[in-house]
Amino acid sequence: MTKKIFIVALTLFLSLTAFAQRPEGKKITISGKVIEKGTDLPLEYATIVFENAITKQLSGGITDENGNFKFEITAGNYNARAEFISFKNVVIPQKEFNADVNLGTIQMEADVAQLNEIEVIAEKSTVEIKLDKRVYNVGKDMMVKGGTVSDVLDNVPSVTVDAEGTVALRGNESVKILIDGKPSGLAGINIADALKLLPADAVDKVEVITNPSARYDAEGGGGIINIILRKGKANGVNGSVMVNAGDPETYGGSINLNKKSDRYNLFSNIGYNYRNNPGNSMTDSEYFNADGTTSRFIKERRTNDRLSKGFNANFGIDLNLSNSLTWTNALTFRENNGENPDNVFFYNYDASNNPTSIRNRFNDQRSDDFSIEYSTNFTKKFKKDDHKLTVDVAVSQNRENEFATITDQVLGDPSSLDPQGTSNKNSQQRNLLQTDYVLPIGKNGRFEAGYRGSFTNNLTDFVVTPDSDFSNKLEYIENVNALYTQYGSKFNKFSYFVGLRFEDSHIEVNSLSLNDYNTKKYNNLFPSATINYEFSESSSLSLSYSKRINRPRGRFLNPVSSLSSNINIFQGNPDLNPSKTDAIDLGYLKRWNKLTFNTSAYINITNDSFQFIRKESGSFVTTVVDGEDIVDPVTGDVTPVGGEDIRVPVILSTPINLAKEYRAGLEFNLNYTPYKWWRLNGNFNAYRVETQGDYSYVNFQGNTIEQNFDNVAFTWFTRISSKITLPYKIDWQTNATYNAPQTNAQGRSLGVASVNLAFSRDILKDKGSISLNVSDLFNSRKRISETNITNVVSSYSEMQWRQRQVMLTFTYRFNKQKNEKDRQPRRDDNGDGDFMGRP
Repeated sequence: MTKKIFIVALTLFLSLTAFAQRPEGKKITISGKVIEKGTDLPLEYATIVFENAITKQLSGGITDENGNFKFEITAGNYNARAEFISFKNVVIPQKEFNADVNLGTIQMEADVAQLNEIEVIAEKSTVEIKLDKRVYNVGKDMMVKGGTVSDVLDNVPSVTVDAEGTVALRGNESVKILIDGKPSGLAGINIADALKLLPADAVDKVEVITNPSARYDAEGGGGIINIILRKGKANGVNGSVMVNAGDPETYGGSINLNKKSDRYNLFSNIGYNYRNNPGNSMTDSEYFNADGTTSRFIKERRTNDRLSKGFNANFGIDLNLSNSLTWTNALTFRENNGENPDNVFFYNYDASNNPTSIRNRFNDQRSDDFSIEYSTNFTKKFKKDDHKLTVDVAVSQNRENEFATITDQVLGDPSSLDPQGTSNKNSQQRNLLQTDYVLPIGKNGRFEAGYRGSFTNNLTDFVVTPDSDFSNKLEYIENVNALYTQYGSKFNKFSYFVGLRFEDSHIEVNSLSLNDYNTKKYNNLFPSATINYEFSESSSLSLSYSKRINRPRGRFLNPVSSLSSNINIFQGNPDLNPSKTDAIDLGYLKRWNKLTFNTSAYINITNDSFQFIRKESGSFVTTVVDGEDIVDPVTGDVTPVGGEDIRVPVILSTPINLAKEYRAGLEFNLNYTPYKWWRLNGNFNAYRVETQGDYSYVNFQGNTIEQNFDNVAFTWFTRISSKITLPYKIDWQTNATYNAPQTNAQGRSLGVASVNLAFSRDILKDKGSISLNVSDLFNSRKRISETNITNVVSSYSEMQWRQRQVMLTFTYRFNKQKNEKDRQPRRDDNGDGDFMGRP
């Protein structure tokens, strides 16, 4: 980036100097286009130099994002050339230029001999900061080698992934995840779980869009995360092979293959992984009588041994049917089998904290998942640059099945054995039809319009044996038809675009077992607008607004999907309504030679926001403790058993709609390169969340319990990444993250810090790389929370989804340079940012 800014500044300086020193003469216009030979992709920031054959004075210009150039010179005799980093110069023989001339299309060929040098001086940062988005280049991050997409997202600025895999953007979990710019069946039924299974090496880059325009889905009150999958770009046969192994027991491998010619591009990604992710959790609870006195204590201890064996494959072809028409077809599927023995011990104590009994609940879970998606795309380009029509069709099917055998027993009392079994079968069908049209108007104007139809049918069949009230079959149908239009333009230093999206939604949430049918039909308008002012080529300011929606899905709606614990149960709410958000963002971008600084202040106002509450269910679990003394299987301590039954209330955790949420924050991102051998990326986000709302429910005694959920919370999050090149060409990368404490209406979450570490070195004449990374170096990454329900329960809990992991990875590249993708010209970015003063 620094190199590009230098080239721009130098070119302008030379042009101005030449203009100031020569006498006035006839002005003529020079125009044309520069592309990469073999791929026909436009080269942005290529320099066109005109040297006067007599005075030797220089003038010229640079190409824009579409490879086009246009500038004025004084009529005369010139030597001319086209230059671009890592490409061979194209020389235009000396000639007389006396009238406006279009030089046509200039093809530049990559200079392979320069690539080793380019690795040092032209290497992109892992994080690219742009005014309207942040782009995270996965190929440069050693931290995620051998990991999953969930690991990738947890290293992206502004994005956090908690201990359970939930993704949040700027602390807001209402985020839409796209794959290659559109909703994808590849993400599966449960987004969080699917991201833990997809391999990181299948991802090329991740775009974070905090305030999307009207061309994107209105889904996601917190913004959009767009995961762009890897696809080969260079001509010929090329690719890479990766193998990895780690502790806890983990190993896998993948291969990326690509064959490209002028008429077609074949691409594929195939991988297998075996992962063992041991985890644990604990909850200490104090239960109260109606008068507020203590009735008993329960300490819950849980261990998990999550094992997954997954296979994924992606095959596709780009066909260049003509110079202006491209047809792409892709088939993607993944299969995963998992085991999760879930062992829970409940240590019961009386009001005086004396031990009374120990209960063990063992949940032996197994799962099998399968997803397949076929997608096709037609792209028609017209004569005018950037004038195009695209049509996308995607069809996908997902199957996610979970089975569990549960044994529940008070230790020392064989008669208390209570076996159960659960079966949770999920199937989903998703169809997508999308078309987008882009029409340049005049010199700087741009009109866009399009349609998107998304049709989803999801069936969840949860069965408990023996028969239980918890069994349920839930059908979720979502049909959304959307139309959008937007227009943007630029004049002087101002640029803008405004858009409007219309979405018609038909939602059905049907509890087939209970004959409870819920149909919701609604349509909404979603306006968006952005205005940008460029103070200079290195400094700009932007103000944007958009209206967003967040529809509840999956576990948010399903009444029950797990019985790992029978006293603390998560229960979905089929009657949840979508929440709607008004988002305002004020952003500022500034570049210096070694530093890029981007900051934004934002406000999100959400109606009917989702909040999780804990309440009494009205049910009780009776624990029989008559019998012999109990020997603790862990410590060997002997617990004398009394002669009474214990009735423990079942506490439900469930989402509800609250009236209002106000979220305001300040965020900044830094890219700093103090030396060629040291790069720093930093992200800081501080925000205030205010919720306003009341909730009431009827407890088991028939009394109405009123709860006020008015709450103000302030918290912050920071992440810093350092990459240093050590002697002997060893790269050392460190990521440190801290999530500050945050309060909520029924308690608070505590602060958590974690550190990741990685080392990497190129071998085999830079065709291979070997890396060692440690995830969660200090084994400190946990979800820690405190909950208080007045006169019911007070609890403290810790949850660690995955313990510290060490991974060794080897990568070999064939017919492909290490940083080849770094010199590739930027492809179309789905239309956003063209009026945003992009770098």
